[in-house]
Amino acid sequence: MAHLMTVDVTFGDCDPAGIVFYPNIFRWMDAGFQKLLRPLGGHQKLCRDLDSLGLGLADAQAQFRSTIRDGDLLELHVSVEKWSARSVTLAYEGRVGERLAFEGREVRCLFIRGKDGIVAGDMNAFRERLEKAE
Repeated sequence: MAHLMTVDVTFGDCDPAGIVFYPNIFRWMDAGFQKLLRPLGGHQKLCRDLDSLGLGLADAQAQFRSTIRDGDLLELHVSVEKWSARSVTLAYEGRVGERLAFEGREVRCLFIRGKDGIVAGDMNAFRERLEKAE
């Protein structure tokens, strides 16, 4: 699992109990995904190139394994877990040192305009670009 980014956890990331407020985990996972797209020109450029509305979420989940607190240095790791014709499943790990803090999953789709509205499009062109950039 590749190291993607480091987060210096601050007081503002925490709830009154001094533990990271759980929506920040999802925010950091999303930031990690956006960082993954930078070598491809970033989210906007990639979507323009692929004639897409966006690489949006179809599902997101996290399992909180241990607390993250003010002053911790969180390392976020990401990998592609599974490709399908219309989605990609990403696996995330958040670690503070050797300690596993959380595991997360996202299912993302390449959304396009279809004749019946917004639909998940074919992922092949995105997959080729992402694998080439690795």
